[in-house]
Amino acid sequence: MSAVALDTALIVRKVGRVDYQDALEAMRKFTAARAEDTPDELWVLEHPPVYTLGQGADPAHAPQADTGIPVVRVERGGEVTYHGPGQVVVYTLVDLARLGIKVREFVQLLEQCVIDLLAAHGVAAERKPGAPGVYVKGAKVAALGIRVTRGRALHGLALNVDMELAPFGAINPCGYPGLAVTQTRDLGIAAGTDELGIELARRIARQLEMHYA
Repeated sequence: MSAVALDTALIVRKVGRVDYQDALEAMRKFTAARAEDTPDELWVLEHPPVYTLGQGADPAHAPQADTGIPVVRVERGGEVTYHGPGQVVVYTLVDLARLGIKVREFVQLLEQCVIDLLAAHGVAAERKPGAPGVYVKGAKVAALGIRVTRGRALHGLALNVDMELAPFGAINPCGYPGLAVTQTRDLGIAAGTDELGIELARRIARQLEMHYA
């Protein structure tokens, strides 16, 4: 796990490809151990194939047959989603209480950072009322799920970049049967996960920087 040099009050770490369970335990430990003055961190990474279900997710939206891909229920919000190579994940380990940011405001901040990132590459994206994430012409390109404990956020967002989309066909993505899923490569963006991941983290860092004293 290496830190990326950014002129911000938080730390951005480029993690690489890491097993979902390992990243989950690391997030939990970081959040449990942090003190009032612990710097916020953003972790940029990819996962091997895994399905994850949010704490209130309906199992009916998960794979109904054995796909050979692990299924993990976790404490984040949201329904079921898929992570795999070629998708950039940004985990947002941020003390929202310290920054005075409400959960809904934080979700909108993250969505807007994805929308602005895509706009910078010539792609128009939008939100959907009642369905957190980012969409392009109705197809979901980024998923989002947050957990807040003692005012501190963990988990984050996932942007589909250049991945195998077929595993999404075994689920109802984010609880919506038949929801179309897309990725930045198919939207004409040539940049890969490394470039887009750091660019997205920079945008998030800049937005959070406005809340630091």
